[in-house]
Amino acid sequence: MADNKLLGWFEKRHKAKTLNLAHKQMTKAIDTVTELEKAVSFFSRGEKAEAEKCIERLFLEEEEIDDLRRSVFEELTRGGLPPKDREDLMHLVKRLDVMADHVKDSARSVQVLMDSKVPKEIWDTNVNIARELVDCTIALRKCIEKLGSDLSEARALSRKVDLIEDRVDKEYVKMKSLLIKYSREVDPASLLILKDLVEFMEHVADTCADTADYVRILACSGERT
Repeated sequence: MADNKLLGWFEKRHKAKTLNLAHKQMTKAIDTVTELEKAVSFFSRGEKAEAEKCIERLFLEEEEIDDLRRSVFEELTRGGLPPKDREDLMHLVKRLDVMADHVKDSARSVQVLMDSKVPKEIWDTNVNIARELVDCTIALRKCIEKLGSDLSEARALSRKVDLIEDRVDKEYVKMKSLLIKYSREVDPASLLILKDLVEFMEHVADTCADTADYVRILACSGERT
C-alpha cells in the first residue's frame, strides 16, 4: 500500500514538472504570436524597421521553444507516468512546437512582403487575424494552466479556443475574397506570398484548436483517475 502511495506521489510530481515545462513552452509560443501581431501591425502602418525588429525577436523565441520541447521530451523519456498520460503529453508538446513553426513561417512571409505594395484592406484583415491569434493562444495557455488545478475549467477554456478558431476561419475566407478582389492591383508574386501568409496564420489557429483537443483528452483522463 505504501509503495502504491509513493508511486502515485511520484507520478503526480513528474506530471506537474512536465506540465510546468509545457507551460513555459506555451508562454514562449504566445510571445511569438504577440511579436507576429506587432510585426503585422507595424507593417500595416508602414513602420518596416519596427516590424523587422519584432520578427527578429520572434525567431529568437522560436529557438527557445525548440530547447523547451527537447527538455519536455527528456522528462517524458525518464518514465514515471502511465503510458497513456506520457503519450498525450507528448502530443501536446508536439502541437505547441508545430504551432510555433507556423508562426515562424508567417513571419517569414511578412519579411518577403516588406517591399511589396499591398492594399490597406488586405493588411487590415491580416491585422485582425493576428489579433485573433493572440486571443486564441492566450486562451490555450489558460487552458493548459487549469489542467493542473481545475479540469472542468480546462475543458471550458478549450471550447473558447474553438470559438476563436471559428472567427479566424471567417477572416480567412474573407481574405481569400480580398485576394481575388485586388488581383489586378497586386503583382502575382506578392499575391502568392499573401496567400501563404494567411494560410500559415490559419494553420496557427487550427493547431491551437488541435492542442485544445489534447487538453480535453488529458482533462477527461484526469477526472477518471
